[in-house]
Amino acid sequence: MQFEVRALSSENRIVAILIDASDEDHARRQAEALGLHPTRITPRRNLRRPVASRGRFSLVLFSQELLALLTAGLSLVEGMEALLERERGARLRSVLERLLTGLREGKRLSNLLGEQPDVFPPLYVGIIRAAEGTSDLPRSLQRYVDYQSRVDVVRNKLISAAIYPSILLVAGGGVTSFLVAYVVPHFATIYEDTGRSLPWMSQALLDWGKFAAAHGLLLFAAALFCLTSGGLALRTAISKVGLVSLLARFPLLGEHLRIYELSRLYLTLGMLLEGGIPIVTAMATASGTTSPALKERLARARVAVQTGGTLSGAFDDEGLTTPISLRMLRVGERSGELGSMLAQSAAFYDGEISRWIDRFTRLFEPLLMSVIGLVVGAIVVLLYLPIFDLAEALS
Repeated sequence: MQFEVRALSSENRIVAILIDASDEDHARRQAEALGLHPTRITPRRNLRRPVASRGRFSLVLFSQELLALLTAGLSLVEGMEALLERERGARLRSVLERLLTGLREGKRLSNLLGEQPDVFPPLYVGIIRAAEGTSDLPRSLQRYVDYQSRVDVVRNKLISAAIYPSILLVAGGGVTSFLVAYVVPHFATIYEDTGRSLPWMSQALLDWGKFAAAHGLLLFAAALFCLTSGGLALRTAISKVGLVSLLARFPLLGEHLRIYELSRLYLTLGMLLEGGIPIVTAMATASGTTSPALKERLARARVAVQTGGTLSGAFDDEGLTTPISLRMLRVGERSGELGSMLAQSAAFYDGEISRWIDRFTRLFEPLLMSVIGLVVGAIVVLLYLPIFDLAEALS
């Protein structure tokens, strides 16, 4: 929110400035931090939100830039000042100004991050809080950047694998709709003038084409209604059980998506444990990055660990392991390198998921192209089949 501040400067001049702040007291503190003595603070009412304020805050980019500044020898406050001077977006400047004002007041960075949960998730706040205990903020920032990069690699691979089949489906659906709604009715008119009986499959296709041409708007509205209803139902189901859990119900995808979920869980827990966060706290923090179904099992496993159980035993009882990961967890518990073993388990399954995605796309894309080709080819053959019969009769 923006505030109009009229203040007395150090040169005894009245100045008017705009400040982005959460409330009036926050705006007053920011003005005083600039060496001004506010005389009046009023909220500015905008009929239209500035375009710059709708900028998206990239947590990875923020971490990378802050890490580079800290590694170069700047203090945390100096690094924040440098980021603020470079930023031009109103929303991003507001985020950085709140952090910088709080740091100048002597507040802990993790507490300041926790005051903006819409920008900084609990996982990030937990990493920074652990880093404050060990005075090793650059290493924790590097650990988070590496973690997010590994998460994005598999996620981008999944998205890339879905792009080409989606294009094929849209193109195939468009061609099929054009043939049925436009080409088939024209052929139906031609065949009706001949007065000849048609093969039943061709006749069924022509009847459907005439119906689609006569009730095109009604069919379009029905299709739009079905898509909208299906989208809302899918959104409700995703909010309840999560997208991964929903897709895992398909026979071919279930086991692989389960491995994907476990890999993300192992990677998150490994990063938190390597950052010095206790196991129970790490499990509570990691639950915010899992699906609702996995979150319930993780909560039960956390209770088991709190009562003195081992992580490997709790995970095994709740179905949060595979034979390989269970062995690695037990080795990590014996050696005291549990965080490292969790990260290695995640890396192993990330490689397995990547190989499965490659195999799946190599098989699925040709199959999808074959199905679309068969549908379009069947329509064309059924359209021209009466012409072949007529040519045979004439000969």
